[in-house]
Formats: sequence, structure tokens, C-alpha cells
Amino acid sequence: MSAPTKTDEPDQDRRFPWLVVVCALPVLAVLVMLGNWQVQRLAWKQDLLATIEARLDAAPVPAAGIAGLVSAGDDIRYRPVEARGTFAHEREQHFFATHNGASGYYLYTPLEMEGDEVVFVNRGFVPFDLKELERRPESLTEGPVAVTGLARERLDGKPSFIVPDNDREKNIYYWKDWNLMVDRAGYAPDDVLPFFIDAFEDEVAGGWPIGGVTRIDLPNNHLQYAVTWYGLAVTLVIVLGAFVWRRRR
Repeated sequence: MSAPTKTDEPDQDRRFPWLVVVCALPVLAVLVMLGNWQVQRLAWKQDLLATIEARLDAAPVPAAGIAGLVSAGDDIRYRPVEARGTFAHEREQHFFATHNGASGYYLYTPLEMEGDEVVFVNRGFVPFDLKELERRPESLTEGPVAVTGLARERLDGKPSFIVPDNDREKNIYYWKDWNLMVDRAGYAPDDVLPFFIDAFEDEVAGGWPIGGVTRIDLPNNHLQYAVTWYGLAVTLVIVLGAFVWRRRR
């Protein structure tokens, strides 16, 4: 009795792996999209850094001039600005922040200028235990002062759902809510200039607050990220091609 013979069915291992290819293509598309996004972010960051560098060398603009730029819809970020007035320390607002590894608050203090105009000035950082005014009387600058710093835009809303809500009762902010600061400090919105000033570092009695907290040296790693995503995409194509070639060989 002769042994049974194999049928001439197609070799299962040599069929084209459509399922593998179909599953890999969306992954490849995502990797390429991430690489393209990082390239776009790289161009944006380079333009921002060039803008910051150019503006830091410019002469300070009066606060009223910055307010005019805001009204015209112009970009005011990192523009040097100057203002004169008297700090209303009793209306100070506290923004949760870190500085050189320590946690505490940035002091956003209203500067009351001539003509009943007000602008909120980020005077700088203090640690947690110096949040209350009575614990740092030396920091309460009295009388008319001249403030020089960088203009910072106000936000339209909370930047992300993961950012906590601001605590009005405890006077603690987790994002720069200009409207809440104005309301809580007891000012009419029309009397407050629609931006913030980050004060430059200055000598303050007692050493607090520490000014000059604006981040200027922004990291720019987008080229590395783009190379990483594109590299993963190329690797996937090579691995997939080798797999298909071995199956079809």
C-alpha cells in the first residue's frame, strides 16, 4: 500500500502577509506625522528664540505703549517694558511656582500708576513660609518706584485640564488668570492694563522676592525628537521589508 501524497496546496508560509502589512502601515503613518510635527515645532522654536534675542536688546517701551500693542493684536511676548508707580502690596496675588529646585510663589503685585491705571508685576519668587506679608516686611517697597521687566501676555483660559483650578479663597494661582487677579484685587477691569510685567532681577531689602524669574534659555530639542521619530519609521520599514522578503523567499 503506497504512502499518502501531499496535495499541491499553496505553501501557507509563503503567502503575502497582508495582515502584518495592514497593521504596520498605521504605525508608520503615526511615526511620520510625529516627525513632521517636530519639524514644525523646530521652526516655531527657532523663530521664537530669534524673536526673544532681538527683543531683549531693544529699549524698554512704556507700559501704555505695550497696552496699545495688545489692543492692536500685536505680539508683546518678551518685549522690554518700563512703568512707574506705587506697589499695592495689600492686594498681592500668589502664583504657585518653583525656583532653583525650591517651591513657593511668584508675587504678582499691582503697580498703581498715574491716571489710575494699574498693571500686575511679577516681582519674583518667595518660598512657602514667606507667603504672608507680615513675614517679610522688608520686601514691601514703599513710595514711587520704577519697574523694568518683560511684557507677558495674559491667557485666554486654563492651559490644560491637568492644571488645578485657582484657589480664590487661599489666594493661590496655578495658572495666570488675569480676570481673577483683577477681580480679587478689587479693581475695575478697564483700569488694569491687559498684560503682566515680569520684573528684572533687582536688589530688594531682605533678599526677597528674587526677581528675574522669566525663562529666557528655552530648551530646543525638537530636531532630536524629529530624528528619533523618523528613525523609528525607517526601522519599521526595514524590519517589515525583511519580514516580507523572508516569507516570500
